[in-house]
Amino acid sequence: MTSMRRLLDLGQSVWLDYLSRRMTRSGELHTLIADGLRGMTSNPTIFEHAIAGTPDYDQDLTALAGSARTDRDIFETLAIEDVGEAADVFRAVFDSTAGGDGFVSLEVSPRLAHDTEGSVAEARRLWKALNRPNVMIKIPGTREGWPAIERCLFEGININITLLFSVKHYRAVAEAYLRALEARLERGQPIDRIASVASFFVSRVDTEVDDRIRRHGGSLTALRGNVALASARLAYATFLEIGRTDRWRALEAKGAKPQRLLWASTGTKNPEYSDVLYVDSLIGPYTITTVPPATLRLFEDHGQVSRTLGEDDATEARQVMKALGDGGIDFADVNHTLEEAGIETFVNSLDSLLGVIANKRRALRADLD
Repeated sequence: MTSMRRLLDLGQSVWLDYLSRRMTRSGELHTLIADGLRGMTSNPTIFEHAIAGTPDYDQDLTALAGSARTDRDIFETLAIEDVGEAADVFRAVFDSTAGGDGFVSLEVSPRLAHDTEGSVAEARRLWKALNRPNVMIKIPGTREGWPAIERCLFEGININITLLFSVKHYRAVAEAYLRALEARLERGQPIDRIASVASFFVSRVDTEVDDRIRRHGGSLTALRGNVALASARLAYATFLEIGRTDRWRALEAKGAKPQRLLWASTGTKNPEYSDVLYVDSLIGPYTITTVPPATLRLFEDHGQVSRTLGEDDATEARQVMKALGDGGIDFADVNHTLEEAGIETFVNSLDSLLGVIANKRRALRADLD
């Protein structure tokens, strides 16, 4: 039995933080699903690597090279095709889990991270273009993203909230989910087919906090490598707390599914830490771990499959976060820094990708001439 399947026995699903048409069309994705994979996510950086780093898209680019479409339009066409094909492969998982798993995510433009109306409009357009129940549209969990997330969920669009780094922002999007479901019920609309995940990033937190700890020195040194996991455990405690409320139970009785926490940024960036630290340490029911292919291989090779998230983690986690604040590191500022850096990274990847498409179009047109 693979580690992925053993995780399923503990209530955790594995989604792959990667997407390419080679994987979908070669049969590799079918094999991974047979091994226990339950979903897939994408972002501009992933598409940049897939389109720029392989010839797999050259045939489509050749066909589109001389069209009047913009480079952005061409990217979107390719992305929608890839996500749609992957979602079709995962459809059997979606059906067999009654809509609990089997999702593939496509992100709105990172340039819309601080644009509520723009995010809603693009989410609607992508959702309509994909026209599949097992797709999620990714919207960043910025303050401007919160009302966009709530509105889209109310309209019946499945949403993957990305770039969450703090419990405060997680709680905000969890509230948005509850309000959207309640509003649908008030209008007599079903809620049993609405799906959402909250993508809580981990390794990037330690990268940023560890750097600040190095600058501060002193007793804070003992917190290196502990803050990301402490923050994630507090998020999980919040998830459990919400699940015990009468408010949630009333929604659940009407068919609502929980908005699961999805652990993102699970690839270890510091070589001093275990290369599967952020997978091994965050295993618990009603969660998803999303891993890049390299981390999945490492976890299958030597990951430890046992429950590591529990009801009693919050006390120690709060002590870690209090010690961080008492030592002079403001986690709200950490959150803001990481959120803006994440948006910038995706914007840069999108710009780079559009540049690749433009260059390939020029080269392909030259070949045709």
